[in-house]
Amino acid sequence: MSGVRTLRAGIAAGLREFYVAPYRRTLARAQRDEEDLFLMVVLAEMLGVPNPVSYYTVELLPVMYDRFHDWHRRMGMDRSPLEHLSCC
Repeated sequence: MSGVRTLRAGIAAGLREFYVAPYRRTLARAQRDEEDLFLMVVLAEMLGVPNPVSYYTVELLPVMYDRFHDWHRRMGMDRSPLEHLSCC
């Protein structure tokens, strides 16, 4: 009985991998783009873009500072675009 369960679990895992694998890179890129947009919305006020929701996003700033270095590197900026925030 245990052998049948492990065989069934192995087949299910193989089928899941077969159907998910072609889309893994696309989904990861979409998630990264969504996170970049969210970071841009949170940091818009500091970048000089008027932000109508800055009152709601100000409490997210401490969380976003940790991801800021990766973001500005991905956007092609060698150094931080913010004068008062030097992460590199």
